[in-house]
Amino acid sequence: MGMMKLLATVFVISTTITLTLMPIVTYSVPFVVFHGIADKCTSKGVVEFTELLSNWSGTQGYCIEIGDGVLDSWFMPFLKQTEIACAKVKKMSELSEGYNIIGLSQGNMVGRGLIEFCDGAPPVKNFISLAGPHAGIASVPFCGSALLCIFVDFIMKFEIYSDFFQEHLAPAGYIKIPTDIDDYLKKCKFLPKLNNEYINRKNSTYKERFTSLENLVLIMFEDDKVLVPKETSLFGYYPDGSWNEVLAAQETKLYTEDWIGLKTLDEAGKVKFINVSGGHLEISLSDIKTHILPYLEEEEQEASTQLATMKNSFIRPSSILNFIQHLTGLTGEQRVLQLHTLS
Repeated sequence: MGMMKLLATVFVISTTITLTLMPIVTYSVPFVVFHGIADKCTSKGVVEFTELLSNWSGTQGYCIEIGDGVLDSWFMPFLKQTEIACAKVKKMSELSEGYNIIGLSQGNMVGRGLIEFCDGAPPVKNFISLAGPHAGIASVPFCGSALLCIFVDFIMKFEIYSDFFQEHLAPAGYIKIPTDIDDYLKKCKFLPKLNNEYINRKNSTYKERFTSLENLVLIMFEDDKVLVPKETSLFGYYPDGSWNEVLAAQETKLYTEDWIGLKTLDEAGKVKFINVSGGHLEISLSDIKTHILPYLEEEEQEASTQLATMKNSFIRPSSILNFIQHLTGLTGEQRVLQLHTLS
């Protein structure tokens, strides 16, 4: 018995030492970026943003382009954009085990459509939304206050739900005029479906897929003048029939009646409602590190898994470099982004 105890003790000690000294094994969950309106994957801001996140997190990032980028972001209807994104992610072997999505402004519509509508797609783990028009917008993006824009905005509020605009202007798919809810539900071809708003026609599959997310990170920019209202980034919006106030997400029917599972995710602690300073998509490096990076970083495997994968247990030199750069902040990307605003 004494010998058996000794052997058992030696085994425990040797196993503990082995696990302690064994290099940490990590596995990467890739991420994809969907850019906003009037932008493209090859633009300087999107390229730097994607590369910065890849370098800091140690994971591979991809910007997925829909059509030709700028023009199609304005004029291709969102159901078509979603179909293209769905086909692309299913062809990417790198995403087959799951991936994260980062949506930039209008790109969030494509990202959410991908989650809810795409049959047979690989699972999305974390969805990180920057300035997403999730509950709709009540004005044309980037139009501003010039006289021409005021005229265009006026005309569009009367025609925005016509077949022509719905089929030829992408933002028309998520413009929601609070005083014209009947036409919105009848004629708007994207957002009512995405938010499961149709009366007596709720789609349980959309809700099931959305609630499968591990984390939903919603980021609103305090000085956002592009999204009207800016609270749509957090699923807040005007009440039906009124322009007088903006309801918080938790006060909307989408949340209280749990149309897409936002309430379910929130009660499970999986939704992060975040406000940051800055205008539309003007995010600081510190906010990127605080609010985005934790949901992209490589994940450590359990010790038992490490023992089963000894042949893969070497730390990659690039991971060490990324770790040092993350601590010191001495990256080329950081220096560039300190001088230029992402937009």
